[in-house]
Amino acid sequence: MSNLLNRHRPVLVVGAGPIGLTAALALRSFGVPATILEAELEGRLRPGSRAIYLHNVTLKHLEDIYSGLGFTLARHGVVWPVKRTLFRGKEVYVKRYPAPNPNELPPFTSLPQVEAERFLYEACLNAGVEFVWNTTVKDVKVDDNQVTVFTESGDVWTSNYLIAADGARSTVRQAVGIEMEGPRTKDYFLVVDVKEDEENPLPLERVFHYQHPAVDGRNVLYVPFAGGWRIDLQLLDGDDPEEFGGIEGVKKWLPKVMDAKYAERITWVSTYRFYQVVAKSFTDAHCRVLLAGEAAHLFAPFGARGMNSGVPDAIVSAKAVHTALQSNDAETAKQAILAAAEERRIAAQHNRDSAGIALEHIQGNSPRMNMKREVAASLASILPQLGKWLDEGPYGPKSGPPQLSTKY
Repeated sequence: MSNLLNRHRPVLVVGAGPIGLTAALALRSFGVPATILEAELEGRLRPGSRAIYLHNVTLKHLEDIYSGLGFTLARHGVVWPVKRTLFRGKEVYVKRYPAPNPNELPPFTSLPQVEAERFLYEACLNAGVEFVWNTTVKDVKVDDNQVTVFTESGDVWTSNYLIAADGARSTVRQAVGIEMEGPRTKDYFLVVDVKEDEENPLPLERVFHYQHPAVDGRNVLYVPFAGGWRIDLQLLDGDDPEEFGGIEGVKKWLPKVMDAKYAERITWVSTYRFYQVVAKSFTDAHCRVLLAGEAAHLFAPFGARGMNSGVPDAIVSAKAVHTALQSNDAETAKQAILAAAEERRIAAQHNRDSAGIALEHIQGNSPRMNMKREVAASLASILPQLGKWLDEGPYGPKSGPPQLSTKY
């Protein structure tokens, strides 16, 4: 533990989730001291798989800031060899992947967020990141010279710069007066984690059902991760989220779409509605605070853009802070922060729009989209590109704006 009598640091990171850990690790990779303030206790338990899907580019980003980390995450995760898409019970697309080369980072890996956090935390400890646990931020004041952080315990911290990775209800974002803008959808989705039966496991396949006939036409997604499965169920208008999302409710519908044994292997259930919001600015008026991850944006999860966008938020922010700390004049420092904030805001707007396109595709609320999906499903057997369109539609566009220095 540090000498807490001296509570000034060059940089503070608020939040010890995956984005805060990435920001601190990136700071250390640039040779900058890093201190994380976290509200919860050390060794806290965080239920559920949460963000399970790491894109190849995210693994590369993490590998770049800490050698071996990307490969560690890939090795402990799952890379499924097959993905399938069905429309009303009929298969319309299947793709088989070659076995990944162990000397290269795979196209993706799937492991529970708590496991990714564990490896990030170990890397941070090895890199010399300072952790201050059980420290809840109550308020933040910023001026042209520094950031002042007030905690619930009465401690006061100061820093030259601060990276806010304190999540969707970010105290830092609210304290510096940055608002979020964008819609909140009215649709409810359920996420259910089940533990795999290791003696008799399911085949490793990602499977998406449009209008699954066994659950009255609701969309169902199955994603394997290390140790279990995530099942997403889209609720229809008029569905009662509490009825479907309670443990007893899940035990009623889950055996209709999976082997009945999994109804007794439920480890986590979450009911949620999507926000599609982006902060109006990713930095404050004095260019001393940078927002990253869910403190800066919330997306519908299609395309796994949340954590995969938060990682480059953190790395770009850390690089900007490093540049600002080394600058000889205030204006150069401010421009470094502004450039990073604007780049990541452009990325967030793109990701929000892409997730929105995917959401429209999945919902099928518009007659036009419904007709396109029907036609594609009926012709997929003779025009494979239509099956591919159905498969990729729920994840949104893959390309990003050319001005980004990092993908996602």
